[in-house]
Amino acid sequence: MLALLMFAAVCCAAPVGNAISAYVALETRAQQGDIAGGGSAADIPPRMLTAYKNAAQQVRKYVPKCRGMGWPILAGIAKVESNHAIGRDIADNGDIRPKIYGILLNGSGTGGNTTPVPDTDGGKWDGAAAGERAVGPFQFLPSTWQSIGKDAGGDGTADPHNADDAALGAAIYLCGNGRDLSKDSQLKSAIWQYNHSNAYVANVLSWINQYTAAATAPNLKNLSGKARTVIEAALSQRGVPYAWGGGTAKGKSTGFCDRVNGYDRKTGKCVAATTQGFDCSGLTLYAYAKVGITLPRVAAAQASVGKRISSRNALRPGDLVFYADAPGHDSTIYHVGIYVGGGQMINAPRTGTTVRLDAVDAMSGFAGGTRPL
Repeated sequence: MLALLMFAAVCCAAPVGNAISAYVALETRAQQGDIAGGGSAADIPPRMLTAYKNAAQQVRKYVPKCRGMGWPILAGIAKVESNHAIGRDIADNGDIRPKIYGILLNGSGTGGNTTPVPDTDGGKWDGAAAGERAVGPFQFLPSTWQSIGKDAGGDGTADPHNADDAALGAAIYLCGNGRDLSKDSQLKSAIWQYNHSNAYVANVLSWINQYTAAATAPNLKNLSGKARTVIEAALSQRGVPYAWGGGTAKGKSTGFCDRVNGYDRKTGKCVAATTQGFDCSGLTLYAYAKVGITLPRVAAAQASVGKRISSRNALRPGDLVFYADAPGHDSTIYHVGIYVGGGQMINAPRTGTTVRLDAVDAMSGFAGGTRPL
């Protein structure tokens, strides 16, 4: 199957080469078992998220022995394959227009395809009778769709260009003959089956990890005092856009662009200067101000405030968590978040995202933490 200061003035721009995090153990997902429902993620169109959740619930009808399927798994695949069909019109019935097509697999070398794939559908799904190309938000080959495509929406047609049908097909394909996707080895095997690439597997897993964190609300029931106030203040800003240089002790603010950061990578336009939001250290500055603690403005300087924590296992809710290009050298710290417990932190990751929950392992270069409280 084919599934195909200035720079130091503020923090949080992801360092070069940090786009794909290392393979991570999805502890929260594994602890919960099946996580078919609950949660949301700000970068997923609501209609697509509905399709992922429905598919996670429906898949056992077709693969009764499947375990551990949840919407974050489907979202991780669809993020990499089609960016959740963002930019397309997604109708109430799930139909996606214009349709999403991959490159024609004719061996031309375009996009890395060097082996011609003969046509199997007469162009019915991929619009190309002269060969094959992947289709829909999950980028199935028509030959694969023929074996796993199901009608999830009840309109009588199993259509890979329909969000509901495509998501269910992906769930069936990933479940195989009855995988337990709560086990990391089986999840990794399922993604490898989707695309035989270690880089692809790592990329998808990093997105699954982030969506899993987004689907799981931190448990603050037994937390009180200043730590709870700090965390609740940060959580109250979930969904607020990232803005390089944004955020003060009073709340969100516009940021700015330097020679590297604050730009939309697709358009090249400076978005930070017109976006009311937070960068990572702006968010921590705001949250700690709620308990009367004034943090320095930049992440590297915030690492000097409070008791230093060297181990992930020693982190407590309310601690600051740091990431560096060269752990052990605070001058290279590029990111900070607030630990909320359960292996999660709340943070403002980078331009194009919003304040959200992430796993502590979602970023590379863990550099310890501090306990300002």
